[in-house]
Amino acid sequence: MSELTALTALGAAEPRIEHHGAVSLRENAGLALASVAVLGRDGAQPLPFGLRLPEPGHWVAGQGVSAFWTGPGQWMIEAEGRAEEDFARDVKAHAPGCAVSEQTDGWVAVEIASAEGSAPVEALLERLVNVDLGAFGPGSATRTGLEHMSVFVIRRAADRVAILGMRSSAGSLWHAISVAAARLQVPA
Repeated sequence: MSELTALTALGAAEPRIEHHGAVSLRENAGLALASVAVLGRDGAQPLPFGLRLPEPGHWVAGQGVSAFWTGPGQWMIEAEGRAEEDFARDVKAHAPGCAVSEQTDGWVAVEIASAEGSAPVEALLERLVNVDLGAFGPGSATRTGLEHMSVFVIRRAADRVAILGMRSSAGSLWHAISVAAARLQVPA
């Protein structure tokens, strides 16, 4: 009997990494995700792991987790390096009275970083998504379109952005980001 081998969303044994000048792309296969929704109109906003959940359009990090707003009374909780765990169960224990569902295997996360500050990241975002970069500083998060896909864009720092898309579109998402990053190096 053969052994099963775990694959990343992009179909490899190891996460994909590419470098295009100052910009690097990394498939974040270790990112655990769980959605949290407050039950009922009068439900109190949870404080999972002691993290104060963000308002619309924002992302926060602390206490070993991070979170971004996804809708009224709804957030996505992230944890680096915990994709192989039952992360949703842990979140549920820290968010009593909330609906919690595992999301890790439904998404692909592409982490984009710049070795030369914010300008290369912003130039790439200008080519990929319709986001007002003047108002999209560190700690911002939004859902928008990227080519034919719906994605979450998270500004983790001035020089770092994450784009989360549906796992079923992982190849298309990576291709779109990679091609746009490669074109940043080509003189116009």
